[in-house]
Amino acid sequence: MAEAAGHAPTAGEYIVHHLQHLQKTLSFEPAKQTSIVDFSVFNLDSLVYSVLLGALGCFVLWRAARAATSGVPGRFQAALEILVEMVDNQAKGVIHNANSRKLVSPLALTVFVWIFLMNFMDMLPVDLLPGIWHHVGPALGQADYMRVVPTADLSTTLGLSVSVLLVCIFYNIKIKGIGGWSHELIAAPFGDKWFLYPVNFLMQMIEFLAKTVSHGMRLFGNMFAGELVFMLIALMGGVWAWQFNPLSGGFWLGVGHVVAGTVWTLFHILVITLQAFIFMMLTLIYVGQAHDAH
Repeated sequence: MAEAAGHAPTAGEYIVHHLQHLQKTLSFEPAKQTSIVDFSVFNLDSLVYSVLLGALGCFVLWRAARAATSGVPGRFQAALEILVEMVDNQAKGVIHNANSRKLVSPLALTVFVWIFLMNFMDMLPVDLLPGIWHHVGPALGQADYMRVVPTADLSTTLGLSVSVLLVCIFYNIKIKGIGGWSHELIAAPFGDKWFLYPVNFLMQMIEFLAKTVSHGMRLFGNMFAGELVFMLIALMGGVWAWQFNPLSGGFWLGVGHVVAGTVWTLFHILVITLQAFIFMMLTLIYVGQAHDAH
């Protein structure tokens, strides 16, 4: 991180800097950091890392499929088979249409692996990749900002949840037909009465909106909070490094840095796995609901 006004950054400056995205406009000009929503600006760091991790996840699954044997499986194949069986069992419990599961089960597996890999970026040292970019970015004429956890970016998680919404709309139309789904939008949940059509339609729109927003916000909130905790732990280590003195309080901050970092990392392994599983399960549930008639 660059020093501010010739002095070492304060804790607040350090956190604010790490929460800034490497942003670009649609013309690929560096974007000004702003809190105003601007749809001509996108977070390049989240986009690049999510694409790379998605490609990595697909490659891992492809390699597992290529290397699969009918004999005694190795550790890698056994682990992937357990994961595939778990996802397939969850899909069978929610989606009873076998034809739909041929697409939805691989989709759910891909979602789980992809989100887990994006969440796992939070396990890297806070200043590792941003520190490398601090030397490379300005030399390339780019801003000195870098965030490496795509799921700590609301635009990423809402993009994923909107994609799930589009899948649900697709299956609503495929299973019920455009006429059947249109009728459901105005006839449920309060009944097929003409004077209830506006209320039913409004409730349906609120339901779709609430599902989509909560689906993305849940993942974003947990990963953003985890990222902040790692930054605070990193600050403890920074104080210890700059004020090393066995007789001062800064020394014990170093001890706290190691202890807190270890404990939070072990706990966060569970968090990132659980968040990937919850997002996958909600995807299956929402797609399963698209198969049900009201």
